[in-house]
Order: sequence, then C-alpha cells, then structure tokens
Amino acid sequence: MMTLILGGSGSGKSAYAEDYLLRAAGDKNKYYIATMQIRDAEMQAKVDRHHRLRQGKGFTTIEQPTELEQAVLQMEPAGAVLLECMSNLTANEMFSGEQPVDRQTVITKILQGMEGLRKQADPLVIVTNNVFEDGMIYDDSTMEYIEALGRINERLAAEADEVVEVVAGILQRIKPGSPGAKAQNRQDSRG
Repeated sequence: MMTLILGGSGSGKSAYAEDYLLRAAGDKNKYYIATMQIRDAEMQAKVDRHHRLRQGKGFTTIEQPTELEQAVLQMEPAGAVLLECMSNLTANEMFSGEQPVDRQTVITKILQGMEGLRKQADPLVIVTNNVFEDGMIYDDSTMEYIEALGRINERLAAEADEVVEVVAGILQRIKPGSPGAKAQNRQDSRG
C-alpha cells in the first residue's frame, strides 16, 4: 500500500507520517529514507530534531539525498518505508550540480526510483510539501522546481492507495485508502 502525505512547512505532516507508518508496519522492518542535504546549522537542527523524534521507534535510517534507487539496495524486501521528503529529493536532484538539471530529467529519474521502491516497500509512506498555493512567480529555476515537484506529486497521488493532506496538525483524507481509513478519519478528527 502506498500513501502520499502532503502539507505545508510545519503542518504536522512528518509526525503524522511517522505515526501512520508505525501503525501500518506491524512487525516489519521499518526504514526511514531521509532526503535532506545538510547545508547549514538550521538544516542540521531540523535533522537532529527528527532523529530525536524517531528515537526508540525501530527505524533504520537511510540517508539518501539523491539517487533514490540506491536506498532500495540497503533494505530488506517487504519492509515498511517512510520517505521524508519528496520536495527535498526533487530539489537535490535538480540543484546538486553546478547547473540545474532540466525538469523532465528530474521527473523521470525520481519516478524510476519510486518504481523500485514501490516493489520493495509495503507499506510505503511518502511525505511531500505543498508549495503550489502562494500564487507567486519566481525565477525560472524555482518555477522549474515547482513544476517538477507538482508533476511528481500528481503522479504519486494518482498511483497512491491513499492521499492525505495535513493542515495545522489536522488531516484531511483526499483519496481514502484502506477500508478502515474512513473510520480512522472520523477518530482523528475528534482528537
């Protein structure tokens, strides 16, 4: 089963994704694919915070800021996987070299990596950012990034069994998944 969880920065999507995966994983091996490239103290602080939050939860962390297909080689078959997050992976694939990589190349590379990951992971939970609603026009390379992430998110949402948006810690199921999703949605909305 594949679940896509999206939301804005600081929306609570990461905490929800971890809890969701822990409930769905049962006794399977749990993998956390971390995609953030650490470039400054603020990023390091965020990574350190996420490590503290995951402590004692049984995750094996795979640091994979690019080359998603390499993460698959580090996992046992049929493990439970949390990919955090697609927006970082897309930015890293596009901007890690001296020149930005074109949008279509990035989309193709990430979606190919996702195919391998989907074959290896069950369940697979993907966290992504919603960066599309501010209505701003940015420089060309940023607009290329936004377009690439948008296309990747669209494809993942179409293929996902379930799509959830988290806003200010409140979730909304956009595409209900498992038979228990509607009952869980009612329980989550009551607190």
